[in-house]
Amino acid sequence: MDYAAALLEQNRAFGEVIRGADPSTPVPTCPEWSLQQLFRHVGRGDRWAAQIVRDRVDHFLDPRSVEQGKPPPDPDEAISWLHGGAQLLVDTVEQAGMETPVWTFIGPRPAYWWVRRRLHEASVHRADAALALGLDFTLDAETAADGISEWLERVAAQAGRDGAALPLTDGQSMHLHATDPGIGAAGEWTIRADNGTISWSHDHGKGTVALRGPATDLLLAVTRRVAVADTGIAVFGDTAVWQNWLERTPF
Repeated sequence: MDYAAALLEQNRAFGEVIRGADPSTPVPTCPEWSLQQLFRHVGRGDRWAAQIVRDRVDHFLDPRSVEQGKPPPDPDEAISWLHGGAQLLVDTVEQAGMETPVWTFIGPRPAYWWVRRRLHEASVHRADAALALGLDFTLDAETAADGISEWLERVAAQAGRDGAALPLTDGQSMHLHATDPGIGAAGEWTIRADNGTISWSHDHGKGTVALRGPATDLLLAVTRRVAVADTGIAVFGDTAVWQNWLERTPF
């Protein structure tokens, strides 16, 4: 997947959902946020990541210190600010070198990690905005499936951090199966808990609980944007394991 092109595409699509909407509109899937706060979060986040890569920051960077971290008041200029942040990140990563190690909140990763992270941040927050406005949300299956993989990588890296309970207990497993035509192995995930760690792989397996449905529905379900009951997902096995997983994974 061309992560840079996909990021710019999702960033533009997010801007089109937000454009012209009442900025004070509440965003139910991001409690206590309005569309204005969601917009600033997405736009600032791209510039935050770009600054981390550009300056080789080796620690958490306070988002309030990000250069040009606030959108201008004019709506059209604000949309340009949004798009400019995504382009800035793409350009900064290319200049730094795609494979250059940089700081991330899950440990050192190649610089392009941030482009992929921000792609999926934009797509899920576009869903937040669409849901807040009562609009349809569509996402191509390849991007949705990669979003699930990227999310699982973060879950596995952060599981049990600071004494937090693992989303699965040893011996439990979860299987996700995307039903989109032609998606192949990229649309299957088996997640396991073993010796206090979480691991996952792209393979077909029987889980303690299994979810089967379109990749976009699966992405929105695992990121807690929609309830399974409101999707085309079928659930098999121990539903309590699924609920525990939701309660113990990042928002």
